Amino acid sequence: MDGAGREPEEGEEREPGAISDRNILDSFSESREVAELIGNLREVFGELVTREMAVERFIGIMDKYQEQPHLLDHHLEGMMNSLLEIVRDSGSPPPLVHLAFKFLYIITKVRGYKRFLPLFPHEVRDLQPVLDMLAKQNPRDPETWETRYMLLLWLSMICLIPFDLARFDGNLASLEGQARQPTMDRILEIAKCYLVVSDKARDAAAVLVSKFIVRPDVRQSRMADFLDWVLSMLSKSSSQTMEGTVIVNGMLQALAQLFKHGKREDCLPYAATVLECLDKCKLSESNQMVLRKLGMKLVQRLGLTFVKPKVAKWRYQRGCRSLAANLQAQGAPVQNQKREVAPAEADDDEEYDIPGEIENVVEQLLVGLKDKDTIVRWSAAKGIGRITGRLPKELADDVIGSLLDCFSFQETDNAWHGGCLALAELGRRGLLLPSRISDVVPVMLRALTYDEKRGACSVGSNVRDAACYVCWAFARAYEPAELIPFISHISSALVIAAVFDRDVNCRRAASAAFQENVGRQGTFPHGIDILTAADYFAVGNRVNCYLTISVYIAGFPEYTQPMIDHLVSMKINHWDSVIRELATKALHNITPQAPEYMANIVLPRLLPLSVGSDLHTRHGAILACAEITHALCKLALENNRSVTYYFSEKSLEDLKQIHQELCSRQLYRGLGGELMRPAVCTLIEKLSLSKMPFRGDPIIGGWQWLINDSLRHLTLVSSAARQHIKESAVSALAALCNEFYINERGEADPALQDELVTQYISELQNPEEMIRCGFSRALGALPRFLLKGRLQQVLEGLRKVTVISPADVSFAESRRDALIAIAKVCQTVGVKGDGSQQEYVCRDNVDQIYATLLTGVTDYTTDSRGDVGGWVREAAMSSLMEVTVLLVQNEAELMNANICKQIMCWLAQQSAEKIDKFRAHAGSVFLTLLHFDHPPIPHIPHREELERIFPRSEKEVLNWNAASEAFPRITQLLGLPAYRYHVLLGLSVSVGGLTETTLRYSAQSLFDYMKKIQNDPSALESFCETLLKVFEDNLHNDRVSVPLLTMLDQMLANGCFDMFTEQENHPFPVKLFTLCKEEIRRSKDIRKLRSSIGVFCGLIQFQGDMREKVLFQLFLLLCHPFPIVRKTTASQVYEMLLTYSDVGDPAIVEQAMAILSDTNWEAELPVVRERRNCLCDLMKVPRPQLVAKVRWECAPRVLGSWRWP
Repeated sequence: MDGAGREPEEGEEREPGAISDRNILDSFSESREVAELIGNLREVFGELVTREMAVERFIGIMDKYQEQPHLLDHHLEGMMNSLLEIVRDSGSPPPLVHLAFKFLYIITKVRGYKRFLPLFPHEVRDLQPVLDMLAKQNPRDPETWETRYMLLLWLSMICLIPFDLARFDGNLASLEGQARQPTMDRILEIAKCYLVVSDKARDAAAVLVSKFIVRPDVRQSRMADFLDWVLSMLSKSSSQTMEGTVIVNGMLQALAQLFKHGKREDCLPYAATVLECLDKCKLSESNQMVLRKLGMKLVQRLGLTFVKPKVAKWRYQRGCRSLAANLQAQGAPVQNQKREVAPAEADDDEEYDIPGEIENVVEQLLVGLKDKDTIVRWSAAKGIGRITGRLPKELADDVIGSLLDCFSFQETDNAWHGGCLALAELGRRGLLLPSRISDVVPVMLRALTYDEKRGACSVGSNVRDAACYVCWAFARAYEPAELIPFISHISSALVIAAVFDRDVNCRRAASAAFQENVGRQGTFPHGIDILTAADYFAVGNRVNCYLTISVYIAGFPEYTQPMIDHLVSMKINHWDSVIRELATKALHNITPQAPEYMANIVLPRLLPLSVGSDLHTRHGAILACAEITHALCKLALENNRSVTYYFSEKSLEDLKQIHQELCSRQLYRGLGGELMRPAVCTLIEKLSLSKMPFRGDPIIGGWQWLINDSLRHLTLVSSAARQHIKESAVSALAALCNEFYINERGEADPALQDELVTQYISELQNPEEMIRCGFSRALGALPRFLLKGRLQQVLEGLRKVTVISPADVSFAESRRDALIAIAKVCQTVGVKGDGSQQEYVCRDNVDQIYATLLTGVTDYTTDSRGDVGGWVREAAMSSLMEVTVLLVQNEAELMNANICKQIMCWLAQQSAEKIDKFRAHAGSVFLTLLHFDHPPIPHIPHREELERIFPRSEKEVLNWNAASEAFPRITQLLGLPAYRYHVLLGLSVSVGGLTETTLRYSAQSLFDYMKKIQNDPSALESFCETLLKVFEDNLHNDRVSVPLLTMLDQMLANGCFDMFTEQENHPFPVKLFTLCKEEIRRSKDIRKLRSSIGVFCGLIQFQGDMREKVLFQLFLLLCHPFPIVRKTTASQVYEMLLTYSDVGDPAIVEQAMAILSDTNWEAELPVVRERRNCLCDLMKVPRPQLVAKVRWECAPRVLGSWRWP
């Protein structure tokens, strides 16, 4: 029922009319390649690598046809013959034979052995070779099980030759005078041998038994003995041990296959004995799912053996099964075409001869319907259908009555699921007569909404899916006239399941069942219209189902009330809070379809539930009351009616009392409070937006208390609920203030304003971070009339929250929320250049606002959660964009060139940094400001060049998340003087970072830029000057300096500064050396030290006094206290001498390299120091001298303990 193709995630959108994602194949297109693979087996089998490559390729080809195996049918015989040629060739070595059989098994696995079996050659001449090959096999060899499996299947086909097997024995005396074993016994022995192995060969052995034992000659002489052996093995083996499980499995498979393929008259004499033995095994108590499933299979085969193989003449037979005819007949009145049972057929029941064992069989199958595993229940359901079809009408009706007992709420979900499967099987086979439909439909409707809570989740999705299968089966089984009385209930239930079920597979199953009913029955109201809106793909998105599709379907009056009733009775009390919230939003959207029903029936039903005892029901009911009330008020206003038009006095009073009731019962406390607080805040927001006539009512004070209390106690709730509570409280505050705190003159009461604003500002310096967050956002949500005259006080309070102090350095979330609030406040109060700074964004405060926001862009705080400063930077960038757009749209002259330059430069830096999310956000803001047209942002540096680098047409398509797209663009800004410093600062972090893709594309883009300016001395000088400035400004700032050293190492290695290598003592390498030396002074950071080694080695390429200083610094590091630093230095100095051989005389350089490679630089310092001094003497570099320290134990701590002699 789930259909094909990939299931989308819950929030994923589908394009209208999208087709399935599954790859539909037309033919076996790789047939030629497969033929070549098989033809080359003789050449490739000898080498392990080539053999495995051939097998992997063959598996890859075959696996493509798992879902469309019929495409192989025309090629099966050719592939088999080619492989069997290898097998029959006496010159084929055993590994080649095994490889051929492995290929055969792979084909069988895809197409299935039943389709493959008849293609095996089954001539007389094949019997002895196959028996001989089987005799040579080792049943316990794990490498060749495919060979044994295929040989057994081949033998099962050869066994069908129509000659007495005794003819093949000839003279049984062998050359040595010993008697040879008869062919019949050899085959039987092979079958017995492989029935007790643990691999796939056991399945093939069961198939062999079913084909071999039923031969007339074998049946007469061996069947009884074989069954005795099987039953004795069953009785002796225990399913509690691994070995016993394997044996029982083989015996059950053999019996099930035998009773399936054997003639009834041959198997009937043994059926009772086998059933008795099976009862003693007590397989239903086994913990092995496969054994219980095989037990069900065998029980139903025994049951079918006990009763005659005749089709029940009393069964219901639908006349016309043509879908085309049904569709043509749509719109025509449904004719009552009930099929009556003929009198001659009615008396036919006397011919039935039902043995007593059938009761035992049916009972075991009914018990199997309640098994814990689906595969067992499914087997039992098919057994019920098969056996019921051979019973007389009265007994069949008893079976159905017993089956309906599964559907009581005392039974588990397993029983409901098994019962639904059995009902579907009975319906498909015409064994559920129309007289029983009235008993079955109510059960089926209950199953469509079955959902039982178990701990933190629920069970029942499988039951609902199976109930959809029942509906699908009934659509195909019955004439439309039979289902007419139940159509309204079935159609509504299927629509509800297709739109409102929590699980995507159930929604799709219901959609498929609805589609089948529309096509087969033609009686579902508005069936085609609904199918168009709620097809297989549309119902894949749950949010779309609840908020869009449901509204369309509710527009049909037949479905409106059932959908509303379902949401109220089943979904607002659902265990999943997401479902409860979606259900209440759906009620809001559906309300215009039935306003009177909502106001007079639904709302009075919900109000008592909103103060009930069950937490989930209370939560859903409060949200539903809020949403329905808001929808009714909007509808009344649209129709020029009073907002209270749809409400009774009692309803209004009950809505007001919800908060008081919850507060008096202390239901805002504890874990339940995490649901109640946001729910009642939503209620406050919706009632305020609905303009309810509560002005001056004491309840307003209660609501304000709840909002303040929720913001003040955010620290006491779980981290998962904080954001939701905060957002709900802030939204409620904004709506409450706008509706109830403004007077007729559009002003606030001064006392209330003073109390509210002063209280909120005082909470901004609370030592708890979450309280700062809540009240920052609350200030941002206040309406203009409450901010009037207090703006500067509010902005100053928020600014203080954004300042990083030692006590609150980790309060990144509060800084983020304060920056968001500043932008919201600015948007609320508006812009007036000459206005008062207490009322507007104006000349007097705009610089201060920008200074605060720009400070946020520099927040790189990190803690155990990672780069938490990124949240602040992201909020600062968004706020800068919002405030800048606000200023430009109102008073563009307030924007000065310096501020605009700072904004664009900082955004460019963020666009070049390493974290994809923040880079993408910065890039988006950068392009928004660059291409803003209403009016354009003034004073943007190098606007024309920027618009050439970032064309307007690519604003939406440029993927800043992808390093491969972002960095080639952003590095072009290095050519623009205004942006060079900040872009280089951002690139330093990316090029020297750890993320492979970011590093690769950022470095490549940088090197491409450096190549362009290699022949432009002024551009290169300018770049180097900026680079040194970045390094100097960030000395000992590890966030920048460590990746910057890595970047410098790469740039030196890539020859980016080759222009300076010809000049002696060029200022750039001299300054760079000084900065590197200062950066690693007293450092214990391994990564920094190792990065600096690469830079020092790269600086050796510059001429002049630099070389001696570099070598001295490197030789210092050769005696660093950390062994890893010494080892790294030695390795890189070796590579340096190898690369730059002009450092000294070739003979001396060679000696130095020998010392570097032969010395264990992780040895004790005195040993290492001696070898280092040898290097100093060789390279004519002064030996470093130890400096005496006051505290001797500290002497080896730092590099500063060495000095020039």
